[in-house]
Amino acid sequence: MRSLFVAAFATLALVACDEKKKDTPKPDGTKPAEVKTNEPKAADDVILIGEVGSVTGPQAAFGISTRNGVELAVEEANGAGGVKGKKLAVRLYDDQSKPEEAAGATTRLINQDHVAVILGEVASSNSLAMAPLAQGAQVPMITPSSTNPKVTEIGDYIFRVCFIDPFQGYVMAKYAREDLKLANVAILKDVKSAYSEGLADVFTRKFTELGGKIVGTEAFAQGDSDFRAQLTALKKLKPDGMYVPAYYNDVGVIARQAKELGLKAVMLGGDGWDSDKVFELGGSAVDGAYFSDHYSPEDPSPTVQNFITRYKAKYQIVPDSMAALGYDAARVAIEAMKPRPT
Repeated sequence: MRSLFVAAFATLALVACDEKKKDTPKPDGTKPAEVKTNEPKAADDVILIGEVGSVTGPQAAFGISTRNGVELAVEEANGAGGVKGKKLAVRLYDDQSKPEEAAGATTRLINQDHVAVILGEVASSNSLAMAPLAQGAQVPMITPSSTNPKVTEIGDYIFRVCFIDPFQGYVMAKYAREDLKLANVAILKDVKSAYSEGLADVFTRKFTELGGKIVGTEAFAQGDSDFRAQLTALKKLKPDGMYVPAYYNDVGVIARQAKELGLKAVMLGGDGWDSDKVFELGGSAVDGAYFSDHYSPEDPSPTVQNFITRYKAKYQIVPDSMAALGYDAARVAIEAMKPRPT
């Protein structure tokens, strides 16, 4: 699989930007799952950072990579003396890839843990569930990689370190039309995902403006595992390309089923494809596909290569874009908390 790596900002932007209470139960009577990260609790000598991520669930690979990037940034900051003489600690809650869990975790971070800032989420739908709560409490929230524009439109306490869908949707439409010379493209989107809906809308508009034709659009919903009916309908339209703005866990299965059905259209997608899991799920079916992304480990920039070296030393793997953006988001938060020169 080949990726069209797109940098909306610098590849790694390193600058920017208690009293115990009972756990607040969720509506079903259970509590958000806490993943213990950097054990110290909020105290006079500790600044507590909140994080919400999908450490389990369909998008767990995203959450784990993001968590690793955040941990590395915090570890490096603490090694350099912390912030204002205080150490940094992270309180991470697993939202299991569910918007309602993300909202519950955000409420707990604000009301119980009294965090200084919240990092998260990766998925736009989850961030859209979190952002009104952070904005209402006036607690800064930085999403590493939620690309739907509506996330930061919620208020002036909500930030991101990634590009947005109008940008990557346009770039992929332009690449498909002008570089790949595709004329007829079909779309397969997730109707339960703000990310997928937003990207599909932008791609459709821009590809059409560039003289291409969207020959058909089919839909699925998160949690589906059989896409053959939609793919069969699209195959009848004989597209030369198929845009699938979805997450890796669906993309790999879609690619494999499309190949089984003999659908030969070039597959295109967005940054939600970026996980090694897409190869595990799709195998050779993802060969020859393209997706837009925030960062490339092949970027020769010293900033990027130094980051990769440090990340590999800690985790023994090459960081993906979610790890890089998690690192960026944490670094932005850390820099913002430092005293400004007078």
